[in-house]
Amino acid sequence: MTPSPRIAIVGAGPAGLTCARVLQRHGIRPTVFDADSAVDARDPGGTLDLHADTGQIALEDADLLDAFLGLASISRQAKTRMDEQGRVLAGFVPDESDQAAPEIDRGRLRVMLYEHLLPGTVRWGRELTAITPGGDGVWRLEFADGSGVEADLVIGADGAWSRVRPLLTDAAPEHLGVCFLDARYDDVDRAHPEIAALVGDGHLFVNDGNGRGLILQRNGNAVIRGYLAFRAPLDWPARQGVDVRYRASVSAYLLREFGHWSADLRRAITEIDGSYVPRSFAGLPAPLTWDRVPGVTLIGDAAHLMGPFGGYGANLAMLDGAELARAIVAAAGTEEAITRYETEMFARSGPLAVASNNATKGFFADHTPDAPHLPPDAAEEHRTYEARAAEYRRRRAASNLS
Repeated sequence: MTPSPRIAIVGAGPAGLTCARVLQRHGIRPTVFDADSAVDARDPGGTLDLHADTGQIALEDADLLDAFLGLASISRQAKTRMDEQGRVLAGFVPDESDQAAPEIDRGRLRVMLYEHLLPGTVRWGRELTAITPGGDGVWRLEFADGSGVEADLVIGADGAWSRVRPLLTDAAPEHLGVCFLDARYDDVDRAHPEIAALVGDGHLFVNDGNGRGLILQRNGNAVIRGYLAFRAPLDWPARQGVDVRYRASVSAYLLREFGHWSADLRRAITEIDGSYVPRSFAGLPAPLTWDRVPGVTLIGDAAHLMGPFGGYGANLAMLDGAELARAIVAAAGTEEAITRYETEMFARSGPLAVASNNATKGFFADHTPDAPHLPPDAAEEHRTYEARAAEYRRRRAASNLS
């Protein structure tokens, strides 16, 4: 495309950084703007698995798959499912050669992507405050520090509460009826050996069939991250008389709610390091589409925020970024590129967003004791990722030949 458009990517998460990396591999130099002061300025959250049919394909396009595999963990794909009394219902241990969905800490992934961009690509400390049309197809972006830029193409990669999304749709995230408390356990093998034994090398999923669940995951550096989840409205602390600023107040509430769980699981719920961090599960209406607006589009959570079950969020976000970049490189103009990208993205993300939101609600729904609601079979999921990856590459090869 000559001359190259001025491309502003808002958001330096996995989606935005992947998009920038793929564009740069093809000689196009976007600028990425992010409100964080640095790549490691905040806690990025827990671990995630990158699927063979989505996240790993994006990394191939970015020429970073080998770098990812050098940082990721095969063993952390392991999964254990228990009921609230600690009875093991199912388990999965990956083969040493299983690369269907290796795990990586979110922070390590973000740093890896960032370090493979040209210096100066990301402008840190740039919180977007306004975006307005400037005439002749140009968009004007204003930032909280008083600076501003103009762009021919704005890519909203700015997550759940995107400032770019309102240019395309009035859709907003909706509470999925489940709140959770983010918790962590440090130096687990020495300081929390019982919890380390429960979780093992990978993930632990527990639910009681009455809207309460516990999800723990092994991270790097001897850390386990946890999500203590339950059905509740967003204002549950006020309704329950809980002061989330104080750990003792939260622990007392959790012991009331989870008091019927086994002693080992109650220990995992209350013996955390640091404070509980209240969060909630939210999703955009799904499937979500919008009418084409020249010079602006969305990728990742900004386009299709969904519940966490299925692990599609980061994977689709990275694939969005790579696919949009490839479309820009191949098309005769940005509008042709965006139209192609959005058409394919809507078809890809819509069904997965519906399934993910429904699965999130279903995991916390009421179930009879003899039919507990479980996450999907991990071995079958891995076979599906690999089959879909092969089909994806087959379709891409056929398209390139046509």
